[in-house]
Amino acid sequence: MKSIEKLTLKGQRVLIRVDFNVPLDDGIVDNDFRIRAALPTLRHCIEQNASVVLMSHLGRPNGHRVPESSLLPIAEDLETLLERDIIFSQDCISDEAVDVSRGLEPGQVHLLENLRFYPGEETNDPDFAARLANHGTVYINDAFGTAHRAHASNVGVVAHFDQAGIGLLMAREVQFLKEQLDNPKRPYVVVLGGAKIADKLELVHKLLAKADRLVIGGGMAFTFLKAQGKNVGRSLVDESLIEEAGKILEAAKSQGVEIFLPRDVVAADQISKDAAWRVVALSDLRPDEMGVDIGPETCTEFGMALAGARTILWNGPMGVFEYAPFQTGTQLVIDTIIEATSQGAISVVGGGDSASAIDKLSKAKYFTHISTGGGASLELVGGHTLPALEALS
Repeated sequence: MKSIEKLTLKGQRVLIRVDFNVPLDDGIVDNDFRIRAALPTLRHCIEQNASVVLMSHLGRPNGHRVPESSLLPIAEDLETLLERDIIFSQDCISDEAVDVSRGLEPGQVHLLENLRFYPGEETNDPDFAARLANHGTVYINDAFGTAHRAHASNVGVVAHFDQAGIGLLMAREVQFLKEQLDNPKRPYVVVLGGAKIADKLELVHKLLAKADRLVIGGGMAFTFLKAQGKNVGRSLVDESLIEEAGKILEAAKSQGVEIFLPRDVVAADQISKDAAWRVVALSDLRPDEMGVDIGPETCTEFGMALAGARTILWNGPMGVFEYAPFQTGTQLVIDTIIEATSQGAISVVGGGDSASAIDKLSKAKYFTHISTGGGASLELVGGHTLPALEALS
């Protein structure tokens, strides 16, 4: 793969796949961590006297034009961050949008409308990819967060360019994750949370050969707890994966890898900011209650599991972090990892909700590396080839 720094950009139209899939609150960008992460690449192009065309997705409109998923709010946020006007097109492949791109002056920035308004993006449709390619003369992929997907804007489009490469953000992500996590300093502790277990089971299998300890919280923990025969009340469980979770627990035991799971939880009968809640041992969960955060005993045990770690990978909150009453476990993990980092540990946050939580608490500077891609970082750490990088190499 070629880095953007090795490409000739002067006088070129640089088509950049960025990841501006950021949360919106009533039409306003709520967290612009991913937008800010792309700024070095954009500034580099502008400094090289190139014009810039940006393409991204937002949300899951599933091939339909959904007004709530428009990238217009991102254009407004980017204008402030980049301190220059942003030209916005209400389509990504129309003749009008292409004409705008072809008429750009050096230094001008053009943002295209949501790629996923067209089904051809996610199906990697050749015709859709060819239409996107009309916007630029040089192609750059700086969207690490989507690198594990084979879409038109990061795979199909590449064949249409003589000059193609990766941006500064993508290069930094790949280099750091490979260098630090292929041969980690030990003890190596992996903390996994969040609601989805299906996306992470294969990773857990692979990490058994690398990690010294696995700490599992969040919604995904309850499938493992159910596999142990524990009471989980009405907590989130993937019934189809209980057997597989049990096999992972057995494999961990035979390989000498410690797995830490919740002993107590914050329990509620619904997920809302006004929900009544209580702290209980798993055995005391009522049939109508669900675990929405780890309890104090578990917080202590998870803290001890992280003590003395030299490398820490964290992906996924410990509870329903969106609501203040259920943030304690995640904040404990953040504070413990920060303390370990101050003592010389390498701390890597695998994007997604974890990165958002840290950014909201303004604690990003205390971590060694915060990835912009949740799924992509886990795929890379798990030893998988990322389709977007394979297309460029």
